[in-house]
Order: sequence, then structure tokens, then C-alpha cells
Amino acid sequence: MFGGHSAVPFSSPSRRAAFGIFGASVVAGLTACTAAESSTPALTPTGAAGSPEVPGQNGALGVGGEVPTSSASPKSTSTPTPTPTPTKRIRRTFIPDYQLPPIVGGLAPVISKIATKHPVVFLTIDDGNIKTQESVKLMAEYDYPASLFLTKDTVADNPAFFNAFKSQGSLIENHTVTHNINMVRQWGYQQQVNDMVGMQEYAFQHYGRRPTLFRPPGGAYSNVMRQAVAASGMTAIVTWEAKANAGKMDYQVGNSLRPGDIVLMHFRAEFAADLAAFRAAQLAAGLEVVLLEDFLGVA
Repeated sequence: MFGGHSAVPFSSPSRRAAFGIFGASVVAGLTACTAAESSTPALTPTGAAGSPEVPGQNGALGVGGEVPTSSASPKSTSTPTPTPTPTKRIRRTFIPDYQLPPIVGGLAPVISKIATKHPVVFLTIDDGNIKTQESVKLMAEYDYPASLFLTKDTVADNPAFFNAFKSQGSLIENHTVTHNINMVRQWGYQQQVNDMVGMQEYAFQHYGRRPTLFRPPGGAYSNVMRQAVAASGMTAIVTWEAKANAGKMDYQVGNSLRPGDIVLMHFRAEFAADLAAFRAAQLAAGLEVVLLEDFLGVA
């Protein structure tokens, strides 16, 4: 039940053009900054995701101009040395080499992995049951964007909590209203649509955006569900082939992360241990954590 579509060549100008132009502008900006600040060490873009942050080059001390003199005895003054302000690491940018398959015959495509030659990995986090400031802090510390597949019934006690992740660059996606893991077997088309649309409207009300991606509770899907997803205004069903669970990584294929993997996590009590397991695997594989919606052009 977890099959994915094969890559569709990226061959014509599309909504991803803006993504490529943005990458070019970042490179141009870095080149200009390096030339202008030849008197200070150049900032080198990090290679793999999660590399140490580069401190900002603030408060250069060699400012020109002579110090005024006077006949009075000079007073002893001390100027505090400015403290460099840490800045976010420089993200690598990629021109997507994968195109999301279209909706055909009223059926939304299903993707479990992105076929790409780029060293990228996609983090997705489900449900929203456990809400801790530690999770907000860790995601900010690692500078990870993620697709948050939230369920209305699990976030309704504090929907504003997830705005912190939004401000870090994550997006809210659809994981139904009720999280019925038997919806494929128990519910028909219209009941599935009702549950999906309910979350669409809830996400728009609280986060200002209707989700474009859907994750089935439990991961199971059918053609009826694919039809319901398309009718609810979403572009794809997203599953996974790797997950961080109980403080370790589990793989459906192989024994390490691969370029294009979609990784599943949950907002659970073991969030920190799961994120640490993902981070170790991500760094070992030399992959950059990229927002799935950006790569698919559905942000």
C-alpha cells in the first residue's frame, strides 16, 4: 500500500522557475557580500545539512578616521567589543528535478519517495498530540523545515501552538479531522470527503492556508481515497519509506537515508529522541533537509 510514482522529467518552465531564480539570487548575493567584505573571513555555505551555524561578522573594529586630540589629559575610555550575533546557516538551494504527477481520472497521485539526484531529504511530522516547547526549540536549533500533517481533534486544544513552527518555515498539511485509521475500510467516498474538507477549512481558519497534501491515518489508502483527496482540493497523498520512531530510524528499503526519502515522525513524548535519531541519520547521509512543498511546487 505504500507504492510511489516514478519521476516525471522536469523539462519546461513552470511554477518551479521561481524556485530556481531564488537559488540564483542567493548565489549572486553571497558573491557580492564576499567581495564587499574582503577584510573579514568569507562566509562559506555549509555542505551537508545541519552543519554548525556560522556566526555573523558584525562589529568590525578597523573603522577609518583619526582619533581627535586635545590639550587636556586624555581620558581613559573603553569601548566594548561587539558580540557577534549567530545567524542561520546558509541553506543550499536546489532546482527540482522531479515533477509531481498530475491528478488523472479524478485520482490524486500517491508519493512515498521523491526520485531525485539531489542530496535532499524531507521531514514530515504527524498528528499533534504532544505539544512541548522543547520541540519548538529543537526544530529552531536545527533549522529544520517540515511538513506538519495535523489532525483537528488532536490540535484543537491549542491550535496556536503550531504557529511557532510556521514561523520557522514549516507548513500545515491535512491528516483529517478524526484520525480514523480504518477510514479506508469503514467509510465511503462522501464521508471521507467530509473529514478531509473539515480539516481543510480548520487549517485555513487557524493557519491561513488550505493544505495541498494529504496523509492517510495509518498510511492505508485506496482509489476511493485518492478520488476524495482530489475532490477536497489537494494535489497528492504522501506516505513514507523511512521513519523516526522510539528513538531510532526504521527503513522499509535499505538501512540508511537515501536522497529523496520522505521521513515520518510524530509529535509524541519521545520527540527529542526521534529527532536526534533523524538528525544523526541525515548528517551521516550528507543530506539537506528541504521543505517537501517547495520541492513539489505546492507551497
